[in-house]
Amino acid sequence: MSTMNLSNGLYINGQWRAGSERLQVINPSTEQPLAIVAGGDGQDVEQAVRAAQAGFRVWSACSGAERAVVLRKIATGVAARRERLMQLQSSNNGKPQFEAVIDVDDVIATFEYYAGLAESLDAAQDADVPLPSDDFSARLRREPCGVVGLIVPWNFPMVTTAWKLAPALAAGCSVVLKPSEVTPLPELELAAIIADSGLPDGVFNLVCGTGLAVGAPLAADPRVAKISFTGSNAVGVQVMQRAAESIKGVSLELGGKSSLLVLADADLDLAVELACGGGFFNAGQMCSATSRVLVAEELADEFLLRLKTRAEAIRVADPFAAEVDMGALVNQAQYQRVLGHIQAGLSVGAKLVCGGGRPPALPRGYFIEPTIFTQVPLDSALWCEEIFGPVLCVRSFASEQEAVDLANDSAFGLVASVVSGCTERAERVANELQAGLVWINAPQVIFPQAAWGGYKQSSIGRELGPWGLQAFQEIKHVIRAR
Repeated sequence: MSTMNLSNGLYINGQWRAGSERLQVINPSTEQPLAIVAGGDGQDVEQAVRAAQAGFRVWSACSGAERAVVLRKIATGVAARRERLMQLQSSNNGKPQFEAVIDVDDVIATFEYYAGLAESLDAAQDADVPLPSDDFSARLRREPCGVVGLIVPWNFPMVTTAWKLAPALAAGCSVVLKPSEVTPLPELELAAIIADSGLPDGVFNLVCGTGLAVGAPLAADPRVAKISFTGSNAVGVQVMQRAAESIKGVSLELGGKSSLLVLADADLDLAVELACGGGFFNAGQMCSATSRVLVAEELADEFLLRLKTRAEAIRVADPFAAEVDMGALVNQAQYQRVLGHIQAGLSVGAKLVCGGGRPPALPRGYFIEPTIFTQVPLDSALWCEEIFGPVLCVRSFASEQEAVDLANDSAFGLVASVVSGCTERAERVANELQAGLVWINAPQVIFPQAAWGGYKQSSIGRELGPWGLQAFQEIKHVIRAR
């Protein structure tokens, strides 16, 4: 793909606009410029919020059924541009095409799901509330919270946007979206689809730009009723601080340092596949990465041998290559960050089993080999902090309780995986894990119907399912004397 010049990186009040900033977008597989995108600033945010205020008055008055029609048009539009969106995902993010198609299908499924929930809102509105007194009656209304700001990350472009945007629109909110300045291309294509969906002007607005130029003023704007942010914990703290200035609602989806527990009765071949999927999918750039692999000591040696063999067979290549299992990291900063964590792990005595550097056959691009460590100190950054790269740490355990304790000994609590041949045992362990989502003998499948979010420092609030819709609603009770 040749370098593009996208002079219109802002969509405000139904119109594409140019911004004052210029954002260079790099292809992570080639390290070559991919596009120049116009970015906005605080003044653009102010205009977008003002447009969203006007759009909210129109959109919030629409019925759930009317909103559902638009949401389904968006899903249909995404399906129609499937190949184009897949190409942009891989070119801009570095993920292989087979991962890109999963992303696009997830976007379609999410908009379709929330179209159904939007339709259900009409029948559920003004529900009667039982009271202990016959002298009064009460009814419950769920109303859209207002103008919402959505700030999304670079690791799953369009996907995290759909997880926020679809329920916000279904609820009747108007939106100002800030995509990551690192991966704006698929987001801009999605915005073009949304622009053709029949939404009233001002309901959906997009402002490309940096966190400082766009994200900060969006989070601080007192006219924004809620901010929904997905990204790092460090930036999440800043978003929350900005939002606190005007006491607005906040949803945060932040980091993770999750564990995969391989119990003594586990199928080893399955465990190896799940460990590779949990650690190396999207080059490990997942908040849900199960980067801590805990293995029953009686299985540890054989498991590690099989895991090493499997990891070394993973084909790291350009995302458009005919045979590719893992692509590039998203940019140079992330590439250097992950290499720094690997070197820091070696410096504290962790044992490198395989990987640890650039694949010899790939002299260009932000590629890192699948990397496995053992003997990782429990107080090291490699064990405790989110690496966001293809790095697994393997440790054995002597008892089920030790495994649970090791998994729960974390500042995070997003997800976990359990591998066991005994359903009762696996369910028992899953119940003990401090995580918002636990998979048993399953890859990291995510459905729009099930909640996404975690315990501790991983999340505030939940996305997906009916909980994702409720995150953009206010509750009103009306009590009347009979």
